[in-house]
Amino acid sequence: MILLDKPFVSKFLLDTIEKYKIPVVKTDEISTWISDGKAAVISKEEALKRWEEKRNPLYTNSENSIGWIEQNESFSSLTEKIKLFKNKIAFRTLLKKDFPDYFFQKVSAEQLPKLNLEILPFPFIIKPSVGFFSLGVYKVDSAEDWPMVLKQMEIDIKTNNDIYPEEVYSVSEFIIEEVIEGDEFAIDCYINERKEPVILNIMKHVFSSDSDVGDRFYFTSGKIMEQYLEQVTEFLKTLAERADLERFPMHVELRIDSNGTVIPIEVNPLRFGGWCSTPDLAWYAYGINVYEYYFFQKKPDWKNILKTSDGKIHSIIVLNNTTGVETSRIESFNYDKLIVSFEKVWELRKFDHKKYSFFGMLFVASENEYSDEIQRILHSDLKEFISMASA
Repeated sequence: MILLDKPFVSKFLLDTIEKYKIPVVKTDEISTWISDGKAAVISKEEALKRWEEKRNPLYTNSENSIGWIEQNESFSSLTEKIKLFKNKIAFRTLLKKDFPDYFFQKVSAEQLPKLNLEILPFPFIIKPSVGFFSLGVYKVDSAEDWPMVLKQMEIDIKTNNDIYPEEVYSVSEFIIEEVIEGDEFAIDCYINERKEPVILNIMKHVFSSDSDVGDRFYFTSGKIMEQYLEQVTEFLKTLAERADLERFPMHVELRIDSNGTVIPIEVNPLRFGGWCSTPDLAWYAYGINVYEYYFFQKKPDWKNILKTSDGKIHSIIVLNNTTGVETSRIESFNYDKLIVSFEKVWELRKFDHKKYSFFGMLFVASENEYSDEIQRILHSDLKEFISMASA
């Protein structure tokens, strides 16, 4: 069964719900996407009964549903598991004995202006202890950078604080942690009813520079799946054991260093990639429906799936506002000019930049991550695509 909520539900997910008759929990939000007779809508009471009796696995397309779960589900440890992962301090504490030398520190919003920088290891990352979508994530390279970072944090808090509920994004508390070296990856996976990890996709998160902490570019390929499937599965076994997980979908972010050590960054509970991004990418890349695999507790036969891989990379390009221009001053975004620069566009999603602070999302296929079209968009500030609002 599934809890649907804002900000976005893709057509692919809606088609999956209809095709496989996946039960949709009745909430105040579902009329936005579900028409009468198009899905098996079940009451709150029926949903809770099915969860308690372990009849249906639960999935949320959006962390906005966390509030509903916390208010209504009280008979299992589900809410505790969600809070464990949503709070980055609690998550780091959970895995402390597995990574005893890893530095992290909690700091309240009130403490930020008087932070004692002398005791901190530069460079470091600071981000909300409860966050989403790289909002409020900053890399601080030196003490001299801190005043500028602090000023930018204040601006971003005012911009983003009303977009997501407090359970999803909160700036009352922050975590400071050391910079994790290595390549960054995003994993869509679930822990099945036998408490075994099932990987549905592995995507590499590529940055434009060492100082970049944004979400511009993720890609998957047969080569990535073959190279990292085994070691990521081993890490997920440890995670599932530490947190005592079962029938639990999640979007995991981690880094793998030059020694092959897997170091976690965060776990996003009860969902795959936000805004129906990475789960839909698996369909374009490999022809597998990750929603179907999770709801029916199926495991991909990666050996055979990868035999038909086309050798290309399949990517998500997040059109976050890197123009340096306030969204209120931007009139429009030229999507037509953007998409002609790509050889193969699977899908373009347009979003209201004044409401969500980013322009949209592209799903594309390319020869490799070093191709001209990828490098251009990775390093672009997107100014060439915007039109300014008249004064």
